[in-house]
Amino acid sequence: MKLLVVGASYRTAPVATLEQLAVPPADLTRTLDRLVAQPYVAEAVIVSTCNRVEVYAAVSGFHGGLGDVCAVLAEQAGSPPAALASHLYVHYDNAAVDHVFRVATGLDSMVVGEAQILGQLRDAYHWATGADSAGRLLHELMQQALRVGKRAHAETGIDRAGQSVVTAALELAAGHLDGDLAARPALVVGAGAMGSLGVATLSRLGAGPLTVSNRGAERAVRLAESYGASAAPMTQLTDTLSTVDIVVAATASTEPVLTRAVVSAALTERDPARGPLVLLDLAVPRDVEEGVATLPGVEVIDIDRMAAVLADGPAAADAAAVERIVLAEVESFLTWLRGADVAPTVAALRGRADDVVTAELRRLAQRRPDLGDDLRAEVARTVHRVVQRLLHQPTVKVRQLAAEPGGDQYAALLRELFDLEVPQTSPVDTVPDVLTPDLGLAFPDTDPVSGADVAEPTPPTGGAR
Repeated sequence: MKLLVVGASYRTAPVATLEQLAVPPADLTRTLDRLVAQPYVAEAVIVSTCNRVEVYAAVSGFHGGLGDVCAVLAEQAGSPPAALASHLYVHYDNAAVDHVFRVATGLDSMVVGEAQILGQLRDAYHWATGADSAGRLLHELMQQALRVGKRAHAETGIDRAGQSVVTAALELAAGHLDGDLAARPALVVGAGAMGSLGVATLSRLGAGPLTVSNRGAERAVRLAESYGASAAPMTQLTDTLSTVDIVVAATASTEPVLTRAVVSAALTERDPARGPLVLLDLAVPRDVEEGVATLPGVEVIDIDRMAAVLADGPAAADAAAVERIVLAEVESFLTWLRGADVAPTVAALRGRADDVVTAELRRLAQRRPDLGDDLRAEVARTVHRVVQRLLHQPTVKVRQLAAEPGGDQYAALLRELFDLEVPQTSPVDTVPDVLTPDLGLAFPDTDPVSGADVAEPTPPTGGAR
């Protein structure tokens, strides 16, 4: 049984496609049932967030499993499988373990180090457990992924990396506003995780008054109330813009929210003596329309501009530390997995030896009925002892060899040599596998795509921006 990850994220699919693929809570159990009903899929977990939709599956074969998972995803999206091919990435075997651990630690997130994904993974695991679609392999994988995610946050400063996007952006903004944001009126557009972080950081820096705008008015009001800010409807965006010096834009909109027309109209009402209007665009896709940056009196700071600042900063060092943790944990998990894979074979070998001994002792009893009970018992103990001694060293050695890369071949060799029948990993008993995109086999006429990462939308767990 191997682990297969098939998914799409903001890096590989437009928001519209992610919305198609998203599995709302009401459909999770049904979709999980659908997955494990496929011929090659024994276990399944679905991670559906605003930024990613992924299926983690224990499959009995790569191509069959890929076809099964893609068929269910296509059904969920209401789209032909071939239409999704260019948006999906695939990780198989070792690469799948690496991907899941990177997701859990926040390395695969749009904002590196964000901790929200850990809760989303936990929710996805709970859904699968409730639907009885996670077996031993996915149980172990998810539990280890959650542990690795917690370890990364506990042993490194990766938490700071998630915050540093806003912090770094505001530091750049301060450079355009006399180096100080205190008492500077500010607007946050978007009331999700990043918007909340924006409001919290602005409040800590003394900026104010603060205003929050969001498509969902209730969410804007709740966020504003938490920080003594005001909520303003999106329909009044132009008026609100004309009264502030800083804007943090972090919505999940697929279209620019701060268009050239909106910003231009706001500038006509704004006093230029207050300095430039600084727009921090933290959204992907971008919230600030291309061309706004060329307007006089406007400074736009977006993800690309911040990337250079964050690349060599503390966030990069923290991310590197987490990378090392993930590398070690993946190897540890794979070692465990290889050992778990050979155990049933060793048990089958010992069982075969016991059967042979039992048959021979029975035959001896028939040929020599004159032997007394004491003598027969002594003969039985001796034969069992000889067999155990003969098997001890080979079984210990095969466990050691099986834990090494490529060690799964030893278990297969034992099964072949002794003609052993080993029950194949039950639906509730296996572990992981990794990467290799070959969607072309599942979707003829399309190119396979491998990718990764974050997003935010309509899912069973986690919040949105």
